[in-house]
Amino acid sequence: MIEEIKKTCEVLQAGGIILYPTDTVWGIGCDATNEEAVKKVYELKRRVDNKAMLVLTDNPAKLNMYVSRIPDIAWDLIDVADKPLTIIYPKAKNLAANLLADDQSVGIRITNETFSKTLCERFRKPIVSTSANISGQPSPSNFNEISEEIKAGVDYVVNFRQEEIIKANPSGIIKLGEGGVVQVIR
Repeated sequence: MIEEIKKTCEVLQAGGIILYPTDTVWGIGCDATNEEAVKKVYELKRRVDNKAMLVLTDNPAKLNMYVSRIPDIAWDLIDVADKPLTIIYPKAKNLAANLLADDQSVGIRITNETFSKTLCERFRKPIVSTSANISGQPSPSNFNEISEEIKAGVDYVVNFRQEEIIKANPSGIIKLGEGGVVQVIR
């Protein structure tokens, strides 16, 4: 796994896009601070760039680097989550502008899956994580369901956990708004 992490970090640092296993479904990813790399992901997915994508990081302590003010409820949600949870925070910062929603919010998930967590630790920046499909098509639940178009369209396909056949599910999504507003999206 260490060699895969090293190679994947090199691709990310060069502004490339990757296909990689996460704590939920396989994802297309890139450096979440690099606007050109984010643009490549939108192009591969044939997705309009006003539909924001989420990012992964490995540690809740890093949230302060990417969110201007973290609502207190976020810490409680992170502590009690027993499955992958993406939290949409208001007022993102230090991320690619084309990654954010129109209201400047961003979805961030703290990953505990071995590969994606180690990748985030080693890369030292958040990584985009969007389902490995063309926009509008079904999300693949394992590597074998990913289209050849997606596999050919990335700069690097991670060679780890490809043989798993388990049905992965997307994360839960909760949006935290100004003034303590909490909205369950999924």
